Amino acid sequence: MTANLGPTPATDPHPRGAAIGDGGGSRDVVVVDGLTKTFPGPPPVTALHPCQFTIRAGEYVAITGASGSGKTTLLSLLGLLDTPTAGRYVLDGVDVADLDDTTRSALRARRIGFVFQAFHLVGYRTVIDNIALGLLYQGIPTRERRARARAAADQVGLGHRRHARCSTLSGGEKQRVAIARTLVRNPSLVLCDEPTGNLDTATTRQILNLLDQLHHTGLTIVVITHDPTIAAAAQRHLTITDGHLSEIRREHATTL
Repeated sequence: MTANLGPTPATDPHPRGAAIGDGGGSRDVVVVDGLTKTFPGPPPVTALHPCQFTIRAGEYVAITGASGSGKTTLLSLLGLLDTPTAGRYVLDGVDVADLDDTTRSALRARRIGFVFQAFHLVGYRTVIDNIALGLLYQGIPTRERRARARAAADQVGLGHRRHARCSTLSGGEKQRVAIARTLVRNPSLVLCDEPTGNLDTATTRQILNLLDQLHHTGLTIVVITHDPTIAAAAQRHLTITDGHLSEIRREHATTL
């Protein structure tokens, strides 16, 4: 699954500090209530039936499902890449229902990070250059962008490869750059779409270990995957079947 994130506005019209909950690691980053998506026909197709769930700050959640089950639709709604037919979605304290396109884009740019199966790197640019691109449209001076990019490279274990061109990196290293490009923006929510889909088994384990480490630093992560290994590594496991979302509580599934 791929997505066009569109242009990134320079300012967030809803600055942090007004989040639902009591702040810190106990606040709600995602609140979904009756979220639904129906595509018009004929005949109309409901890709996501009404669902309700909350994701707290610092949680690591996997969402699994077969091809065509509704995973892409849910990812697009959580990532503010599409709008629901019905229901309520509150992202980091901001109810997104009535936001115009410009405001939604600004909120997405500031609060959400994306990691896709395809790395979306500029091959002829260095690791630092690619990571710093994540801050390009946020009005941050070049020196600060590069300093933050260096710190993010170190965080994902690529400090020794800072000046390498991305075209020379292995698949696992490229995914680490993509993750660092998201981290450098300090998002409230990181959405990962099949982040290990292009990687071999050994490299997949390395990326899973990295995601686990980032989770333990307090990062809020949602991973869309078909891989049961990734689902088992996550703190929570949601599954979607024919547009119906449920949570697997390790012993049984509960409809959301």
